[in-house]
Formats: sequence, C-alpha cells, structure tokens
Amino acid sequence: MSTATVIRLPERTDVKPEDTWDLSKLYDSDEAWNASLEEFKKMYPSYEQFQGKLGDSAETLAACLKFDSELERLGERLGNYAYLKTTEDQSNSTYQKMVGQFQNVATRAGEAGSYLRPEILAIDDATMASFMQHPALELYRLSLERLTRYKLYTLGEKEEQLLAMQGEMAGSASKIFRQLHDADLKFGDVENEKGETVELSPSTFSQFLISPDRKVRKAAFHQFYEQFTAHENSLAAMLSGSIQTDVYYARARGYDSALHSALYSDNVPQTVYDSLIAAVRKNLPSLFKYYDLRKRKMGLEQIHHYDTYVPILSDIDVEHSWEAATDVVCDSLAPLGEQYVSVLREGLSSGRWCDRYPNAGKQSGAFSYGTYDGNPYIMMNYKPKVLNDVFTLTHEAGHSMHSYYSIQNQPFEYYNYTIFVAEVASTFNEQLLTRHMLDNATDDRFKAYLINNEIDSIRSTIIRQTMFAEFEKITHEMCEAGEPLTVDAFKETYGNLLKDYFGPDFVLDDELPLECLRIPHFYRAFYVYKYATGLSAAIALSQRVLNGGESELSDYLSFLKGGCSKYPLDLLRDAGVDLEKPEPVDTALSRFAELVDELDSLL
Repeated sequence: MSTATVIRLPERTDVKPEDTWDLSKLYDSDEAWNASLEEFKKMYPSYEQFQGKLGDSAETLAACLKFDSELERLGERLGNYAYLKTTEDQSNSTYQKMVGQFQNVATRAGEAGSYLRPEILAIDDATMASFMQHPALELYRLSLERLTRYKLYTLGEKEEQLLAMQGEMAGSASKIFRQLHDADLKFGDVENEKGETVELSPSTFSQFLISPDRKVRKAAFHQFYEQFTAHENSLAAMLSGSIQTDVYYARARGYDSALHSALYSDNVPQTVYDSLIAAVRKNLPSLFKYYDLRKRKMGLEQIHHYDTYVPILSDIDVEHSWEAATDVVCDSLAPLGEQYVSVLREGLSSGRWCDRYPNAGKQSGAFSYGTYDGNPYIMMNYKPKVLNDVFTLTHEAGHSMHSYYSIQNQPFEYYNYTIFVAEVASTFNEQLLTRHMLDNATDDRFKAYLINNEIDSIRSTIIRQTMFAEFEKITHEMCEAGEPLTVDAFKETYGNLLKDYFGPDFVLDDELPLECLRIPHFYRAFYVYKYATGLSAAIALSQRVLNGGESELSDYLSFLKGGCSKYPLDLLRDAGVDLEKPEPVDTALSRFAELVDELDSLL
C-alpha cells in the first residue's frame, strides 16, 4: 500500500489574506451586508408611489427612473458581495444562504417594479417625444430610447409581473449545476508525472491535461469523465431545463427564437452569428493541419482530445510566480500608457483586486467582476507552472481595466458594458502579451513554444467557442421544434459537431460527447460566440494600436471608457473595426493558418 502524501487543496480559512481579494469596498463585514439588505427591503415598496403616474409628466418619470437606478445600484452591491463570497468556497452555507436571501428580496423588488416597462411603453409617442426634450430626463434619454425598441416584446402589466416573479426559479438549473460541478462531484486522486498524488478537481483538471506524461493525461481524462458518465442523466436534465427556460421567455415575449431574443439587446443581427459559424467551418482544414502537425511533432500514432492542451515542446519548463506574472503582464501592456499600467499593477498587488490561488471548494475557472461601488475583482485559480494562467491573468485584467475606465467615465446607468465588447478588451491584452513574449524570446524553441500557445489560444477562443455556439443554436432550435433534449440527443448532437470540428484523423473518445454537460457557459446561452468575435476584433485592434500612434491609442482607450453608452457594434466601429463585415474573422483565421505554417518550420 502506498504511503505517499496526497497533495490537497488548502481550506479557505488557511489562505493568506494577501492572496485573497479585499471585498471591504463593498461591505466590510457580513453584518454590514445584512444591514444594507434591510435597507433594500424598506426601499423597494416605494415603487408603488409612481405606479399609474409615469405618463403624467417628465418630472414624475425622471423621479421614478432615479429611484429605480438607486435601488438597482444598491441591489448590485448586495448581490455582488454575496456572490463573490460564495465563489470563495462553494460549500460555505452561510454565503449560499445570503445569496438566497438576496435573490428572494430582489425577486420581490422586481415584482414591485415590473409595471415600469409596460407603463413607460404605454405612453403615446407624441407625449414621450415631448418628455424626452425635458432636462430632467437628460440622463435617462438613452435608456428610454433603448427601451422603446422593446414595444413589440413587452407584455401587459400583469404578465410582466408574473414573469418577474419567476426570476429566482428561472436560475435553478444553473445553480444546481454549479453546486454539483464545483462542490458535490468528487473526482478522486491522480498520480502526476512526478509521482505525486494530486486531488483531481475541475480546477486541477486543466493542469493534468498539460502534463508531458501521456499516461497522466489519459488517466486524468478518463477518471474525470467517470463522474459525468455516472451523472449524465441528471446533468442532461439540468441543461435541458436551462434551454427550456430560454425558449419559454423568448416565446412568452414574442421573439422569433431564443437566439433572436439573446441578440436583440445588443442590436446584433443574426447574420453576425451565422457568418461566424460559416467562416470557421470554411477554415477548418487549417485546424486539421494543426492537429496533424501536433501528432507528428509529438510522435503520436493517434491524437486524442487529451493530447491537444499540452505544449508540443513540453520539455520547456516555464514558471511564473504571481509577482513575475504581474510584471510580465504589466510590461506587455506598456503600449496602453502609464496610467493603464500603474492602476493595474496596484490592483494586482497591494490593491487586492484578485483572489489568486485554488482552495478547497473554490469555484473553478477564472472571471472578472466589475462593481460600481467596489473594485473590478478578479477570480483566479493561478498555478505558477501553467503558462496559460499568465494569459488568463492578462485576459481577466483586460476585463477589469475595461470596468475601471468605464466606471471612471460613465454614470452608473451606462458603465456596465455588454459581454460582446468585454471579450475584445480581454483578448486584446492576450495579443499584447504574446507580442511582448515573442519579442523577448531568446531562441527558436521558446519562440515555437509561444507560437504554439497563440495557436491554441485562437483555437480555443475562436474555433472551439464557435463549435459551442453552434451547439447552442442547434439545441435551442431542437427545443423550439418540440424535440426532447435527452442525454442521448445531447450526446448525438455534440458528437456530430466533434466529428466536424476535429476532422477525420482525430480519435474521439467515447466519453467526449459528455463534454457538453460540463460547460458552465451553456447556462448563459448565446454568450460564447462573443469570445470568437471578441478575439477577431482584438487581433485587428491590437495591430492597429501597435502599428499606429496617439490617435489609434486614443480610439482604443475611448472604447474602454465607453461602457454601454453606445451599442457594441458602434463602439467597435468607433475604435476601428467593423464586425458586420467578414474581414475581422477572416483575418484572424488567416493569422491562425500562418502561425501553423510558421510553427511547422520552427519545429
């Protein structure tokens, strides 16, 4: 019997404070949060004073919108604190309870204010046009203009109240998935290439997949998916429930489809979504060529999914401490100016924007969370020996600096930029980091290593996310057509996409179709395509900034400052890229093909 010590993740209580984020700008204690929740409870009944009066005068409408904005801002602060605390340890029932408490009260507040949209939209056009000229509504003019677009898709007062009452229930599938995935599923232990026994979890799975020892990668892959096989019916039911919820709300409001509903808020035509899928499918031969290159250079007879994440030059040992990662990220972002870099550097160090390392029960993955009354927080599960985690850090830093500039330059009503443009700021940073590292590479092998990393970034961000986007489109259309979304239906649909996107010479393990049941983004439907369009725009904009001057930099920083003060396609056009044209996606995929050829010549 082995007596080797098992490497376990530390408990949250054992993590050093300096390695955690500082949420005190939101609330300095749970008691302060509870007091603020009581204030929120007392505020929201005041919606009643405005009901039935919104068409009386511009001043009354402005007063109501001001109250609504103040309540929303307080609710954002409450919700952000509770949510961020749950991500620290998914098994901590105290913060799960706080999230539940807030969601319950927020749902009731939503019910109380559910009359706003239908009552505003019931104001006749002539009266509204007159109101819009009044100084009292100047701040809210853009919001009102956007709201009037929804006249076709807004129900009556009673119906809107009923939909608002469903808010907490509608998120159940996602909540259950997160609890199962991050807290309840236990994946056992795996011996790594050093002979160490390491706990397998959603956050360590990626580390095993970059092991230079193929036996370790294979063992981790199959052991990880054992849990998804064992729970496939429950996981499929959760995902089906989430998709049915999307379809229900789209139908209830009269949208053509769930996709139409999802794209409408950003004013993005479906042609952008469909042309992305078409462009990626057209360029798949370059991806197949890359997989063949991988197989040849790694000396493999067959290539499997667990062979696609490890660097081809896996003998190159790259390690960055947190401090070293902060330095290289900040150095790479020097083209964005001294203010950008100094603010970010402080945030990643003494400012404690970031929750740095894995701990037991911590939410897997990484994210940035902009908060108007707090910091632009970053959740990481940083591992010093994983180069990709340095890129993840600059990616999330891009989001956070986008939030920082938007908060500094926009009122609360217009600071919260859409996800569509968010993925531009994050992947833009990745482009600058790649350029910086390539410029400082000391030999061809390390240069090849970095090019390999950029190829994999484009593959995962544009091509893989487009496959996810196509899966979302197909499964929602299946639901809309009345087809049951069973575990077999999910596996068949996803399996067919895997065959298309990985090509004829790629070995697809039997478990791989279950991947669709473990992707958290599928619980926020029609989100993932924005990664692909975002990186396409980022490649174009980074080249524009690096090859340009003060004007091009000013255009980009103005984009970061824009928040949601314009529709996303308009913000990007002002910055210098037009995603309604095919050039950005085609250029990115051409870049991918060039990198594959360059890597082949270097290895």
